[in-house]
Amino acid sequence: MKTLPRDLSWLRFNARVLQEAQCATVPLLERLKFLAIFSANLDEFFKVRVATLRRLVKLKKKTRAQLPQDRPKRLLAEVLAEVHRQQEEFGRTFRDMLQPELRAAGIRLLTSEELTDAQCEWVKTYFQDKVRDLLSPVVLDDTLHQLFLKDQATYLTFFLSQPHSVEGKKKKADTERVVVMELPTKRHGGRFVALPGGAGTEADPHPVLFLDDVVRAGANDLFPAYAQVQVNSVKLSRDAELDIAEEVSGDLMAKIKSSLAKRATGYPARLLYDPATPKEVLRAIKQKTGIEDEELVEGSRYHNFRDFFGFPDFGRRDLLNPVWREVAHPTLLRTGSLLPTLAQRDHLLHPPYQSFDVVPRLLREAANDPQVSAISITLYRVAPKSAVAKALLKAVKNGKQVTAVVELKARFDEESNIHWAEKLRRAGAHVILTPPELKCHAKLLLITRRAEADDQPRRYAYLSSGNFNEATAHLYADHALFTANPDIAAEVDQVFRYFITGEEPSHLRHLLVAPFGLRKQLLKLIAAEAARAKKGEEAYIILKVNSLENPGMIAALYAASQAGVRIELLIRGIGCLVPGEAGLSDTISQRGLLDRYLEHARIYVFGNGGEEKVYVSSADWMGRNLDRRVEVAFPILDDGLRAEIRYLLDLERQDNVKARDFNNQLPTPPTEGEPVVRTQEAQRQYLQKLARHRKPRPKAAR
Repeated sequence: MKTLPRDLSWLRFNARVLQEAQCATVPLLERLKFLAIFSANLDEFFKVRVATLRRLVKLKKKTRAQLPQDRPKRLLAEVLAEVHRQQEEFGRTFRDMLQPELRAAGIRLLTSEELTDAQCEWVKTYFQDKVRDLLSPVVLDDTLHQLFLKDQATYLTFFLSQPHSVEGKKKKADTERVVVMELPTKRHGGRFVALPGGAGTEADPHPVLFLDDVVRAGANDLFPAYAQVQVNSVKLSRDAELDIAEEVSGDLMAKIKSSLAKRATGYPARLLYDPATPKEVLRAIKQKTGIEDEELVEGSRYHNFRDFFGFPDFGRRDLLNPVWREVAHPTLLRTGSLLPTLAQRDHLLHPPYQSFDVVPRLLREAANDPQVSAISITLYRVAPKSAVAKALLKAVKNGKQVTAVVELKARFDEESNIHWAEKLRRAGAHVILTPPELKCHAKLLLITRRAEADDQPRRYAYLSSGNFNEATAHLYADHALFTANPDIAAEVDQVFRYFITGEEPSHLRHLLVAPFGLRKQLLKLIAAEAARAKKGEEAYIILKVNSLENPGMIAALYAASQAGVRIELLIRGIGCLVPGEAGLSDTISQRGLLDRYLEHARIYVFGNGGEEKVYVSSADWMGRNLDRRVEVAFPILDDGLRAEIRYLLDLERQDNVKARDFNNQLPTPPTEGEPVVRTQEAQRQYLQKLARHRKPRPKAAR
């Protein structure tokens, strides 16, 4: 079966991010942010995927032969070659495209060598007053047995030579020294230093320096005994794979804490270095750290481009995306009680276009409502200052029974989740930590309330493709459903009961729940479309996911294509299925959208013989989502809301500005008279129209 290796597919996705940094229609400072995203993505890729491949390569041949990964050594070589190609393109993008455009806009990112005499004096004074005391130099000599480099921190190396005075004849080792120190980005308050207005020129009104170059400018004053001080930079990424799946006993929270402590001292995955770094410096770092040649990756003069998230904008709103204010919701008003509104009908929420604040607001209302008896919630990625978690604490204080299923294994968010899990537990909430072999990735909320009239409980459910996280809700495009439908709510309750009692959900009519039935039901839905196609009936599948990687699901889609099912894939990230292959996937097309918001929602659409089924989900089509996570796909049953979400999906299908195909090619520009469809702008305009007029929702196209 023909597929594209997962890691190479992911690198194609990151290449699309780099394309956004190169796109002339994207505002200039936003393009810098795409460089930051590219850099952050690649860091995580090395910490997790490359580190995993290297572990596989080091296994004994006999053991390696039993693994599903085919030829990891060859794949690793292909991955590193593609990374090298992308990093070279990244350098050209920054050097040859963005820096000239910044200069043309009056923003000059100077190097220490480009400073005028007046600027140099200002920078040296700044170094002495603001930076010098933040530095902690470490000399790499015989007295230092081992050098520890922090994960993801930028370090400056100093090669000191030609001492001003040498008494007698000394060995070369006594006249040359290597010093390493961490660049104090966090303690300084950022990576960039904007020079004062008076330091600029009419042509360059906004001069700015990397903090690295502030240190370079002060290097001779820092080491006055040496005539030559060469400054370069390195950055280490460490293996971040926690490998908790192998640990099946003991206290999970203790294991997570232990693993987090080990993460900083994990095996090196990559040491990026400035190609101008003297060989003596690299030799000393390798000797003191144990880093091997295979972990060395040639970078550039500067590392950690993720710091461009904090690049100063100098008040230049013309170089940023226009501000998009949140759209008012057409049925969930900003004031008044929400629970009575939810009792009347289903509602969809579309963050970030519509405000996520309605969720913590609902929780605060439930916390203060004397008729509410219980709240259950899943927490996968929790914001550091979570309004959601604070509302849950208020509910506990007010005597509500609060059950929180907290996922401690959400990679890179474990510390925040541990913090809130411990706080909720101390307050008296029933905190359930998922077992080591299973993640909870579903996003569910269930509120139980007794009505005053008959004292019968009524449940209110919230199901979403996105996390209970106010920070990411401003950046991630998701869909969520509020419903008081008793059947849906009862099935949500079954999912929570599984975590409490271990009883698996059964007899589910609406929800598709992994790992218990999601895969089986999806395969059944795909097979049903294939059966219709074989009969000559209309048959189609539209699948929007972040990742399509599972071989079993790909095989089912290939079989459906060969039966004649029309399949449209909208994939943001990993796509291992190869579309458009003769005799294999003729009827399958693939596109992926990248724009100002991160497309995060998963939507599954099946033609179903004219009675279309539409599911929103938290689950990608990967083995881990289908078999080793609790995931939920929920149907949109209300006709109007189903048409609403289909219309939003159809806008993405019609995009002729930002959608890339399987080979990362942008669409052909629209011809004269053909409408321009930029999905995220069009979706926002549509939701604005709903908010203004509350018109009947359009029928979905097929």
